Amino acid sequence: MSGNTITQPTVPQSTVPQSTVPRSATSSLGRAARELELRRGEFDLALHLGRVRTVPDEGGGGRRVTRAEIERVRSEDGFPEALRERVKAVGTTEGAVLMGVTTGRFTRCARLGLVVPVKFYLNRYRAVVWLYLAEELRQFGADEQNAPLLKGRTPEGLRGQLETGLDLRPRNWRGRHMGFLLRQTEDPWARAAVVASLLDPVQVAEIVRDPYERAYLNRFRPERASHGAAPDTPAAQLVSRIVTAEDPDEISWLRADLGQALVEARASRPAPRPTPEASLTPVSPLAAAAPAASRPREAALDDRAPGVQPPERQRTLLGWLRRRNP
Repeated sequence: MSGNTITQPTVPQSTVPQSTVPRSATSSLGRAARELELRRGEFDLALHLGRVRTVPDEGGGGRRVTRAEIERVRSEDGFPEALRERVKAVGTTEGAVLMGVTTGRFTRCARLGLVVPVKFYLNRYRAVVWLYLAEELRQFGADEQNAPLLKGRTPEGLRGQLETGLDLRPRNWRGRHMGFLLRQTEDPWARAAVVASLLDPVQVAEIVRDPYERAYLNRFRPERASHGAAPDTPAAQLVSRIVTAEDPDEISWLRADLGQALVEARASRPAPRPTPEASLTPVSPLAAAAPAASRPREAALDDRAPGVQPPERQRTLLGWLRRRNP
């Protein structure tokens, strides 16, 4: 969007050990949520924010939480209330109360990118409901440097951006979501796939011209959340617009990042591709051993070398026809 004054957030590197841990020393995500006394939505947000760290499942079944990590979180001061407070997400109305402003001013701050949503969902009217971390809103409201933004008339420059339709909520959510996905892996191809997942497939195809590399990226592509929207519905199209970069400068930034990620991925290992032998059409042993009489007539004629006489039965039939038609 034009008038964008907010820079893309720096994506933190993964702080989670990526080497697999014996399954016996880990717990499933559901069990970890119960032991940490969190509802599933709270637990998912705790993972998103890095409050609870995960490791790969050695069996290839996704992510798991080590027993040591569960004990670490449980031993923190104020558990579990303090943990719940750190992952509490609120909407516009409650967020405005926390910051001491009207809902209208809160929405303007969010559109300007001053506060960043942490998740969203569609209500029954297919309207987008943005949620924000209560902890971050309290900190923003308590910072004296933000007082001019919370009281009095909105600065003229910011008003001009709002009048042009500026809304950085989708973009800032994408940046935050990408950071979460990147923290979950250190594999170069998987990291490239995370960046590619925010771009339109046409944009990806322009950068990744090798079809085998595109196919390999798709193997690592993170699954897009549907937010309860059925495929090919207006709600699904709305979700797709939110999770796909659309601002020219954002697209340019992601394209450059994808190009660099591909350089690192190719240096780690090439994308698999079929061997020359595998690309040849295999011939069935039964077909190869079948007699010529069982093949189509055209194929049998094509296989016959020049000057080779036809089978005896064909010569007899031709002679009989000649005698019948002198």
